Amino acid sequence: QVRLTESGGGSVQGGGSLRLSCASSRFAFVTGRLAWFRQAPGKEREGVATFDESGRGLYAGSVNGRFTISKDTAMNVLYLQMDSLEVGDTAKYYCAHAPFVPEAPLSPSAYKSWGRGTQVTVSS
Repeated sequence: QVRLTESGGGSVQGGGSLRLSCASSRFAFVTGRLAWFRQAPGKEREGVATFDESGRGLYAGSVNGRFTISKDTAMNVLYLQMDSLEVGDTAKYYCAHAPFVPEAPLSPSAYKSWGRGTQVTVSS
């Protein structure tokens, strides 16, 4: 198990921005895959962003062009920059680690370690 700690959530008006952070160990950044997920009340957990085999961001269609995933490997921190936020982005956001490179990188099933999440609320 890898320990993951999210921060940076909050309340923002539509069109605003937030940056989420996820602190973890060096192990999480050199093995498998890290990703961001979210879960809104009454909905299934969905993949938001991760990295592809080349290290480029890979995004869910609903956030593509608005969210940016990045990482600071010196500090062992994963980020999610969220711009042009919409009411539909309201959810609890989780950082997760898969021990191996997943075949479906935005599917929750491959990820075995999860943070406790940070709430993002977007108002109109």
